[in-house]
Amino acid sequence: MPQLNLATIFYLLTATILWAGNAIAGRALVGSVSPITLTAVRWGTAALILLPFGWRIFKPGSPLWKNKIRFLILGLFGVGSYNVLLYSALQTSSAINVTLIGASMPIWMLLIGAVFYQVKPRVLQMIGAVVSLLGVSVVLTRGDLSTLLSMQMVIGDLLIMLATFLWASYSWMLSRPGSSSEHEWPWAGFLTAQIVIGLMWTGIFEGFEIASGHAYLDLNLWTGTLILFIAIGPSLIAYRCWGQGVNGAGPTVAAFFANFIPLFTALFSAAILGEPPGLFHAVAFALIVAGIWVSSPKSRMAKL
Repeated sequence: MPQLNLATIFYLLTATILWAGNAIAGRALVGSVSPITLTAVRWGTAALILLPFGWRIFKPGSPLWKNKIRFLILGLFGVGSYNVLLYSALQTSSAINVTLIGASMPIWMLLIGAVFYQVKPRVLQMIGAVVSLLGVSVVLTRGDLSTLLSMQMVIGDLLIMLATFLWASYSWMLSRPGSSSEHEWPWAGFLTAQIVIGLMWTGIFEGFEIASGHAYLDLNLWTGTLILFIAIGPSLIAYRCWGQGVNGAGPTVAAFFANFIPLFTALFSAAILGEPPGLFHAVAFALIVAGIWVSSPKSRMAKL
């Protein structure tokens, strides 16, 4: 049974902190590398780093081949499509829209669990999703929720909505009932299979970007350092931690932790700019934690 203990909280928070760093690095790379090229270089670098540890997963006798359909989907949803859609959405959508739509992750988790896995959502989980979404809104509007009334929908919003749905589906597949979980595989092999297969999907998308003439990469010491960080931290370490966290807490509860990403991003940005955290940061943190607490069965929290 999933348990939200200290180790699981550590894994999920580590993933969200690194993904907040990914958001800052991604913004810094705008204009230096095109969205799909960034995804391809990111995962290509990650694959080269991880292959020496996980290459055995591709041997003929590996259980990967009995689960090839599952890994084709995991690679497409979690590595290929999600990142391409996210970076592409940022080209036309505002940061507020992208983050707010991404904050609907717990709602998608509940819906996918109910429709495809017959996991009926509890009333407290739905309340927790709304409370957590409110916390994200406080961060993005800096405490002025009336800002939300001026939001306008663009094509990027539809892309991030699709990306959010795919990530929710990916998270459910990591620990879906009746399927082998990450704990039953060598961790390096499990992640290597996802990254290499996801890189194959990304290569298809990159072909279209190159053919359209929109691919570009200005590689220098600065961009190379940022790409290396993205390949190691938000890719290898964060995906490993997220997999551990999802298997520990379950996909629905884990989804609430993703709403820490905009909070950590705001805090990191404030630190870089020399601005102290505001009261709205504390309010947002309290709301997000409250959403997690409300949505988690008390029996799971008892072991903290």
